[in-house]
Amino acid sequence: MSVFQRLSMIFKSKASKALDNVEDPRETLDYSYQKQLELLQKVRRGVADVATSRKRVELQIQQLQTQSGKLETQSRAALTQGREDLAREALTRRSGLDSQIDGLRQQHEQLQGEEQKLTLAAQRLQAKVDSFRTRKETIKATYTAAQAQTQISEAFSGISEEMGDVGMAVQRAEDKTAEMQARAGAVDELLASGALDDVTGSSKDDIQSELDRMASTSGVELELERMKQEIGQGSGGGSAPQIEGGQNGSTNSGQVQPYRQGEGA
Repeated sequence: MSVFQRLSMIFKSKASKALDNVEDPRETLDYSYQKQLELLQKVRRGVADVATSRKRVELQIQQLQTQSGKLETQSRAALTQGREDLAREALTRRSGLDSQIDGLRQQHEQLQGEEQKLTLAAQRLQAKVDSFRTRKETIKATYTAAQAQTQISEAFSGISEEMGDVGMAVQRAEDKTAEMQARAGAVDELLASGALDDVTGSSKDDIQSELDRMASTSGVELELERMKQEIGQGSGGGSAPQIEGGQNGSTNSGQVQPYRQGEGA
């Protein structure tokens, strides 16, 4: 397969898919029904035209028959008056009229046959159009119900385009709300720990700040005392590092003697 054939096939498939997406079966059915009505109208117009021609032929036959009867009367009158030549001429003309009448009668029969055929075709087409109209309305109603049912089902399942947009909007709102809540909590924690300062100065006054410092200092002292007690309890074995005093037994506040092997044995 050549490149152009492949491109042509691709374009045709894309065009077919696009047409399927935009095609509404109800509109297609209405269009088909409209076309059938137009065809039925043409057939009815044809019947009317044939009937008009038939009627015109009938009028011509009547006129010729009237003239033929008049010529026959004239020929009789001429014979009564001894004018055989005039009688012969009248009969000759009457014979020509009879020939025309015979031809018109043949046309009349043909037109009658065509009229009957077209009338029968119009009746059949009318029945077909009526049947199609009933079927069309049934299909349209079924399609509309199925479309509504599909939209309802998609709405319940959340896979419809509209409900999908709503679901995405709700999800974005929930995500943004959670992010704002987390950010607010983090800022509160940072403010409480002192990592961030309150630039407005409205949340704490000087007394509150002093109380907070005292509470922090008290906590540190308690923790230090606990650690001292733990170290004192664990130094009985003599192998742990000790805080050495001076010769007078007083504690040297700034010096901590390292433990040496063999000392104090």
